[in-house]
Amino acid sequence: MTFLKNRYILSLQDLDSNEIHMLLDTAEKFKQEVDSGKYRQLLKGKILGMIFQKPSTRTRVSFEAGMLQLGGHALFLGPNDMQLSKGETIEDTGRTLSLYLDCIMARVYDHTDLEKLSTSSTIPVINGLSDRFHPCQILADLLTIREHKGKLEGLSLAWVGDGFNVCNDLLIGCAKTGINMTAACPKGYEPLEWIVKLAQKEGKQNNCNINVINDPIKAVKDADIVITDTFVSLGKDNEKIQREKIFLPKYQVNSDLLRHAQNDVIFMHCLPAKRGQEVTAEIIDGKSSVVWDEAENRLHIQKALLCSLLEIS
Repeated sequence: MTFLKNRYILSLQDLDSNEIHMLLDTAEKFKQEVDSGKYRQLLKGKILGMIFQKPSTRTRVSFEAGMLQLGGHALFLGPNDMQLSKGETIEDTGRTLSLYLDCIMARVYDHTDLEKLSTSSTIPVINGLSDRFHPCQILADLLTIREHKGKLEGLSLAWVGDGFNVCNDLLIGCAKTGINMTAACPKGYEPLEWIVKLAQKEGKQNNCNINVINDPIKAVKDADIVITDTFVSLGKDNEKIQREKIFLPKYQVNSDLLRHAQNDVIFMHCLPAKRGQEVTAEIIDGKSSVVWDEAENRLHIQKALLCSLLEIS
């Protein structure tokens, strides 16, 4: 199972298509085990260090619960729990933690912190979210799509909203698994250009189209999946009023927008959601929404990642 042994997973760039599918297959097996009430102690004696520079619900609980279910242990390391808050470098922190732990998961504001952490650590490092990427979320999204649609390749996915970290990794994930993706973002809020080009190149190899436009209706037309995220991410609170003026009402996922999609469209959101802003309550709490399956799948994906990265008996 350790096909990713000792790797760094900072974005889906770090995984090829086969590895993504192997992770999804592994997560699916773990999900079946949870449903049956059976847990294998595959990571007995292993310790995960969880660095959090920013708040978390799903990332923290899914990693911590996953380690416990697998027989391991997880240490929560908040902003004030380490000497990082007193000026120790991220590089020295990585070297030190490598002496005590088996794996590091870090949720940070600045992606360069993760890059520094990975180059100084001698153990696997997982990106639990940064300002640039969110690979764990996208793996859970792909698992959820496969569960509900029975496949990935050939589907059409529409992203509506801010082309930020989740959108960046989703572009790569769709390109590597053959999902046609169109992201509709306001001008000035598109995903990183170099990531779009990378995803388009990858998409050509996997017979899918990757596009970024400004019209959400065109993006959603005949889509099998519609995904959005908050318009005001952590660290962007000072832009709240400006962003609401730009994104609303055009980029809100509501019944008027969703009627342009396929009749059996599924709606997804990485959560937390702000009902009445990026999505209406009618949609997120309606029959097309699979957000709770998506949230649950974070647990199973985290377990698959951990077991694939760590030496297990």
